[in-house]
Amino acid sequence: MNGRSGDGFLRCSDGHVRWGLFGAAGVVFVHRRRGRWNVMLQQRSAFAHEGGTWSCAGGALDAGESPLEGGLREASEEVGTVPTDAVVLGSVIFQPATDWSYTTFVVEVDGPFGQSMNFETDDVGWFEPDDVETLKLHAGFAAAWPELKAIIENATGV
Repeated sequence: MNGRSGDGFLRCSDGHVRWGLFGAAGVVFVHRRRGRWNVMLQQRSAFAHEGGTWSCAGGALDAGESPLEGGLREASEEVGTVPTDAVVLGSVIFQPATDWSYTTFVVEVDGPFGQSMNFETDDVGWFEPDDVETLKLHAGFAAAWPELKAIIENATGV
């Protein structure tokens, strides 16, 4: 990685302007509690795109960063240090243009963690998967949620 920040807007090959010069990524953390899975989401602040909505922690990839590296880096910046026991269960890729994509990873951790670490996050919460749809969700996350939920259900045998 050469360290060049990917923060910034890009006019993508499909004509839409999106955040992340090199694409973007996020992480949905999950952990099993009393035989049931819980999902970590962050409530986006008014300073973030679609402020007040719930989504996974994530953001722009830096130059040379893999989507997983960038997603975990962004998560640690927004919700705190990611536990070292993290295991990737699967991912969903949204690629509306040839030169931009957003990868969302589902990552299992041994226990809950997280708090607002900067101006981008108002709150952090852990929710049962069936309760996620009751929240006011970020539009992009809402579109990906059915596939992300399927990864969780398949991993848990639910």
